[in-house]
Amino acid sequence: MGMAVSPAGLVDRVVQAQQAQTRQDAHIRVLAKAMDMQESDASALLNAVAGPLPLATEGTVGTRVNALV
Repeated sequence: MGMAVSPAGLVDRVVQAQQAQTRQDAHIRVLAKAMDMQESDASALLNAVAGPLPLATEGTVGTRVNALV
């Protein structure tokens, strides 16, 4: 016993799958844009709070790497 597939039903399934893929692509673009905005905002916030961190000019700590703890 085989399952009969109508051409109209098959076309409908293909169209539904394409529409779902289009919606998913749009959601991914919106998510990526939101993540880019969050990255930019977080970077601006950290720069505003910390400002530029100068290296230490003497001693054994902080003369090569800037670190914010």
